[in-house]
Amino acid sequence: MSAPDRVTRLAVVVPVNDEEELLPRCLAALDAAVARMRDERPAVRVEVVLVLDDCTDGSVSLARSSPFTVVETGYRRVGAARAAGVEAATEKIGRGRPARLWIASTDADSAVPPHWLTHQVALAEAGADLVIGTVRPDFDDLSPAQQAAWVATHPVGHANGHVHGANLGIRGDLYLAAGGFPRAAEHEDVDLVARARGAGARVVASDEGRVLTSGRTTGRTPGGYARHLREDLVRPVRAG
Repeated sequence: MSAPDRVTRLAVVVPVNDEEELLPRCLAALDAAVARMRDERPAVRVEVVLVLDDCTDGSVSLARSSPFTVVETGYRRVGAARAAGVEAATEKIGRGRPARLWIASTDADSAVPPHWLTHQVALAEAGADLVIGTVRPDFDDLSPAQQAAWVATHPVGHANGHVHGANLGIRGDLYLAAGGFPRAAEHEDVDLVARARGAGARVVASDEGRVLTSGRTTGRTPGGYARHLREDLVRPVRAG
């Protein structure tokens, strides 16, 4: 087997739909992650694209005051927004060899750790085509019973393999082979991962770059992480 390609271009995609309350936290975290990436790997071209999808609140002004590229769409479908972000990012940093492009995805209600990008790129250069990362809900949004249930079922250091668009990375050639993000209203991340696996992706699940995300129980779509928190973390954990 040939050695994995080094990453020379890094596209970071963030769909945004009316997130003025949580977007500042997201942007600050991304700024720190990009700064660390540029400090450790200055030769890698990094492009962060914020896709403002049918926003009606202050998200637009917040995004435009950031150092990142802003794209406005009216899809109101997170899959279409992510796909538009990938397209805009690759236009900015150049297409080149797809195997040397790494695409990282997160959400506007989430905050990535400072080592998020360097960790994903390190995994890519160690042979990963697809990185499935973990998330942790903001405990301030959960009841004590929900917190206890979450802690009991998500031990630190354990990557459960659950797919989250808030913490996902994929090599550019596999992204193309899998057909990219579908233009769906939800579960676009799960769909992409399933097709990437079918295309022969080398998959790594990791908890090292765990992302903090909103613990709200009413999400932007009927399913997704908010549904999981609302319906699956409802019983207190019993001792013994």
